[in-house]
Amino acid sequence: MNWYLAKIVFKIVNNEVISDAQFDEQLCLIEARNKQEAFIKARMLGVKNEDEVSGENNRKVFWKFIDVPYLSQVNEFTDGMELYSCIHESDAGDGYEKYIKLKALQLQNSFERNLVSN
Repeated sequence: MNWYLAKIVFKIVNNEVISDAQFDEQLCLIEARNKQEAFIKARMLGVKNEDEVSGENNRKVFWKFIDVPYLSQVNEFTDGMELYSCIHESDAGDGYEKYIKLKALQLQNSFERNLVSN
């Protein structure tokens, strides 16, 4: 088994407050046999960690999983341990989401190219 560092990105959704789009970028350790398995596990972790919390004045705030745009093999640590989290604000939230989806698609396509060449 190998260890991988995955960036998992969530959009913070608060329907009652109009402000710049916010994103939570988390770096997590994933234990897997190979990079493709690590990518799938990172996506499953993202879906599993979608969350709803009560914000100011009991307003509901949601963490919506976007995708996994970055994955790299690393030394041994603890499976699923969050290493880093950053709230990203942008007035171009849709563009940022498209960027995350594009990076994840590029990562996924690299696995498919490897299957064809092997």
